[in-house]
Amino acid sequence: MTIGKIRRVPVREVWVGEAKDFTPWLENNIEQLNESLGLSLSIMEREKRVGDFYVDLLAVDSNGDKVIIECQLEETNHDHLGKLLVYLSNLEAKSAIWICLEPRPEHTRAINWLNEFAPQDISFYLVQVQTIRIENSPPAPLFTKICAPSEQTREIGEEKEEFAERHLKRIEFWKQLLEKANSKTKLHSRTSPSKANWISTGVRPGLWYNYWITYSSAGIELYIDKGKDASELNRKAFQVFFSNKEKIESDFGEGLEWDCRENIRKCSIKWTLNEGGLKDEDKWSYIQDKLIDAMIRLDNALKKYFPQLPW
Repeated sequence: MTIGKIRRVPVREVWVGEAKDFTPWLENNIEQLNESLGLSLSIMEREKRVGDFYVDLLAVDSNGDKVIIECQLEETNHDHLGKLLVYLSNLEAKSAIWICLEPRPEHTRAINWLNEFAPQDISFYLVQVQTIRIENSPPAPLFTKICAPSEQTREIGEEKEEFAERHLKRIEFWKQLLEKANSKTKLHSRTSPSKANWISTGVRPGLWYNYWITYSSAGIELYIDKGKDASELNRKAFQVFFSNKEKIESDFGEGLEWDCRENIRKCSIKWTLNEGGLKDEDKWSYIQDKLIDAMIRLDNALKKYFPQLPW
């Protein structure tokens, strides 16, 4: 059995012009693109006018939804990416297919990003077109799917959206807490709301008072860390407080969590509120009041020992 050898053929040798040659060919051979993408498209119109511009091909899918096809027999550029979005929105299409000779990495990332964050019924495809021969056969198109919507990209988009929403919630939670705290203590008066799950203020070198919140809990802590190569110094500072543990917890009014491990540089004295967290928006005011009260009590219980620290 004789097996032929595939060789590449320059695309411009097959279709000299994009508008005059490739687009009309694709209009009459759309089934080849359908097979490559697993779609069922029918061409409605070539050079469909959109304002002062023209979409290369307007098609419909098996659901009757509009699909735009933009052809570019060269390296992708910003101009065609912009056209893709203009045509999609103005024609109220559900899918956009960008056929190109060379997809640039930044445009590949842009199409993947659009698939992650677009509504569930909007899809974007980036397709590379090449031409090949087997021995002396006629040239044939080779469509390669570079980007396409998938369950995975949708899930990634949902996760990112949820992550961004959580950031906004944290900023609002800290904004409310700091407004309350600043009317009662100056400890965090120079602290700004953050998208992180904690906010901090330095009380002296190597010592920070932190508020923190998770999805279901919240708390405060004294964080001890004098910096790089300071593990031993941190433990000595921790020992100043720990040697007065009974008195400190009595002044604070309840037990605390004392954390100073050999394999971890920082040490901390922590208090946790297990009565709700970021998810419990109806309890935010209660949680904030509890945290502020605990922070004031912790500072009053600890600050008398600051002069004894080894720095």
